[in-house]
Amino acid sequence: MRFEPGWPKQVFLKHVGSIFRMICLRQITNDDLNSVADLLSKGFPRRSRQDWLEALNRLANHATPAGFPRYGYILESQNAPVGVLLLISSTIRTSDSSTVRSNLSSWYFEPAYRSYAALIVPQVAKRKDITYLNVSPEKQTLPILEVQGFSKYSAGQFVAAPVPFAPVSAARITVFGVSESPDAHFEPFERDLLVQHAEYGCISLWCETSERAYPFVFRPRIVKGFLPCVQLVYCRDLEDFQRFAWPIGRFMALRGRPMIIVDSNGPISGLLGKYFDGVAPKYFKGPNPPRLGDLAYTELAMFGF
Repeated sequence: MRFEPGWPKQVFLKHVGSIFRMICLRQITNDDLNSVADLLSKGFPRRSRQDWLEALNRLANHATPAGFPRYGYILESQNAPVGVLLLISSTIRTSDSSTVRSNLSSWYFEPAYRSYAALIVPQVAKRKDITYLNVSPEKQTLPILEVQGFSKYSAGQFVAAPVPFAPVSAARITVFGVSESPDAHFEPFERDLLVQHAEYGCISLWCETSERAYPFVFRPRIVKGFLPCVQLVYCRDLEDFQRFAWPIGRFMALRGRPMIIVDSNGPISGLLGKYFDGVAPKYFKGPNPPRLGDLAYTELAMFGF
């Protein structure tokens, strides 16, 4: 396998009968997008080729940090594409800092080349200063992830069913979309995040009190093929969701989505619902463990997959 410049300078040849095949891993370029969409639609037949082209277009327009691949990596054998791994790298901001986070997203390798996946991931996720996420691992890959240094940070999901017309508190709480501007304090990067995720098809909201405006992002979903709900993608802190679950629940219920899915490590105090252990676990590797309630700029948020 030949790696692109900057990778270990080794050349590996795989012998098949009397034929030697050169295996090359390199960054995806704009010229590869049709081939990448072909591979991904083959590996994920529930998503059409057009779905993948739209996802790649979002990556093309995403503010990828300098020095990181815009799309991810493609594996070639004798100059023919045989595997792909998408990588979504983003600058994650808080009130007082910013870090880079990379989501190891959708990957597919032709059957004859699947053994290379275990070799490629450590090369892609090797920087010690970057936090890598895998938010949709296949069950059979979990032992491999742990060997590669990934740790679980979310063990399951809590399905909340906030009573939409329950009293919330005496304080004024207003819930409204990102098209309106809050009167209370908010961070400029928070509005940017809400606007960008609304463009991805998410539901971006403000919960405003007299003290400040709190940002929330939800991804619309259909569970079991017929149950409309939303999944929490972003909030400043999971305690904010607990605090505003009732007015948010009312907002969503009036729009036909009465249930809210939240990544969790157990039942969420004060909320009506049920915890499902082992459902959609999420993993990370790196110096900054992700917090629950932050899937901003991941495949779930950007692609809706």
